[in-house]
Amino acid sequence: MRVTIIGGHGKVALLAAPLLAADGHDVRSVVRNAAHVPDVEAAGATAVVADVEHLDQTAIGALVRGSDVIVWSAGAGGGSPKRTYAVDRDAAIRAIDAAVAEGVGRFVMVSYVGSGRDNVPEDNPFHAYATAKAAADDHLRRTALDWTILGPGQLTLDEPTGRIEYGDHVEEGVTSRGNVAEVIAGVVGRSDLGGLVIRFRDGTVTVAEAMDSLARR
Repeated sequence: MRVTIIGGHGKVALLAAPLLAADGHDVRSVVRNAAHVPDVEAAGATAVVADVEHLDQTAIGALVRGSDVIVWSAGAGGGSPKRTYAVDRDAAIRAIDAAVAEGVGRFVMVSYVGSGRDNVPEDNPFHAYATAKAAADDHLRRTALDWTILGPGQLTLDEPTGRIEYGDHVEEGVTSRGNVAEVIAGVVGRSDLGGLVIRFRDGTVTVAEAMDSLARR
């Protein structure tokens, strides 16, 4: 399948790209900085330079046209609330609408474990991110796309174990970025995980076993 990763130079995306390529997918990674192209291509993806923060829906549609799956792994990375809303909410929503318009079908959203459940006070620096992700996730759920939302816990740079704990009971805990990448690779090629929000953290169940269990629900 042709997989387009938006936010292709992020730590999770750079770990996911080689896994997806190894599974036989044609991976395109969208980055906003041309200086990041060598890193993306070293990870086994074809780099596409475009700044989705400043593209309208039509331009994003042209960017993802021909894709079978979109993986949204972009984010403002903190900083000003204004940019957080611009990237994590508004650009994500435009990408979702572009996927619908272009008939992409499959959309995998990398979110976080508390999305839609956290009630973060407005004076908390995390408020903008929590609100932005909840809005984007909610917009995705209301589409007819074959969507899967991934909600990892607090991200770390620990070595991936390929093992997770998952389910709606997961509210906190740490998740290695490598394990997030493995979950992305585990859901991209499956048609039986649509309409699921997968909340997870590092644990003891292999990613493959977890995905098979979720598919049977």
